[in-house]
Amino acid sequence: MSKQVNPYLERYGAFLYPDLDAKGKREKEDLLKSPVKAIVPSRVRTVADMIRAMGDMSIQARNVGLAYQVLEEMLADVDRPTILLGLAGPLIAGGLRQVIREMVEYGLVDVVVSTGAILYQDLYQARGYNHYKGEVEADDKRLRDLFIDRIYDTYVDEVGFGKTDSWVAAFADSLEPGNYSSRQFLAALGEVIEDPLSILGTCARRGVPVFAPALNDSSIGIGLTEHHHRLVTEGARGVAINSIQDNYELTQIIALSPATAAIYVAGGVPKNYINDSVVMSYIFGREDKGHRYAIQMSTAVTADGGLSGSTLDEAKSWGKIRKGAHRAMAWVEPTVALPLLVTAALQEKLHEGRKRLGFTWEGQLLKKLDVPESAASSS
Repeated sequence: MSKQVNPYLERYGAFLYPDLDAKGKREKEDLLKSPVKAIVPSRVRTVADMIRAMGDMSIQARNVGLAYQVLEEMLADVDRPTILLGLAGPLIAGGLRQVIREMVEYGLVDVVVSTGAILYQDLYQARGYNHYKGEVEADDKRLRDLFIDRIYDTYVDEVGFGKTDSWVAAFADSLEPGNYSSRQFLAALGEVIEDPLSILGTCARRGVPVFAPALNDSSIGIGLTEHHHRLVTEGARGVAINSIQDNYELTQIIALSPATAAIYVAGGVPKNYINDSVVMSYIFGREDKGHRYAIQMSTAVTADGGLSGSTLDEAKSWGKIRKGAHRAMAWVEPTVALPLLVTAALQEKLHEGRKRLGFTWEGQLLKKLDVPESAASSS
């Protein structure tokens, strides 16, 4: 018995879906060549397995997977690009201290550009204080009475903050008076930190430059203001942070690097600072080529035109990211996204064979940047 074809369905389909010409068929076939693949939890054994599987999903899971692919590429590039890590937001309060420290310890990044608050909170913990689990719906008036400060759902001891502020002031008192870039000041600070789990201490030990272009806008700035007041009162010279020297020093790193890559955790001043250093490299006669690779994880919106949420494609119009750059942008809060990327990278040993840069500084001048051959280029 032959199968009956519903004439209404036949006509309906023909009406809505006319035959495509050869070009249209090829285009449609090309657009539908990569099916979305559902993640299969029972087959996931490692974080690296999961993040690779996420790359075949959609929405932000795919973007996180794409970010990992870009991270792989920047770490494997035979030209050994200098990787700059931009840090903003409540990352230490959120529990990312060891994620960031291990990025430095294992050589996943070469330069750190951070808000002052992140580095201060690292110092606060290095001095024996903690961040504590709190509540978003806290009684903030009562917290004020108890000298407890709240960062969303995290509590800190204001007494510990106050003592750390004054410790920074006393540390500045011990330094030779004069102008310092944030890199110079933070390097000196990192050298006296004894906590092996400190980001600043690890950067000092590993020779990784740390910049905080808005250092004054943090509790480190409060400590330096206490130091400044004491010196003004005494009519003596003290330590001053020269922010333009920061520009000068970071731009030298960009100018001497064969290529650069950027990892933006949130946005803010560090993001723009890393990007502007590319623009400023003309000062040293370098052709403005833009970052070869870029990753960003943020929940900032694009529609308000602000820098934190501006897309990596938008940065191409400024020359901050090169036209053919490999990039990925995931709209995911960093306390979720960054541990996934870093854990997967360390599980797959993406850092192995990637030797560290050598920085030879004479004051504010970068006299030499030693760029070792990567394992891929030397094999």
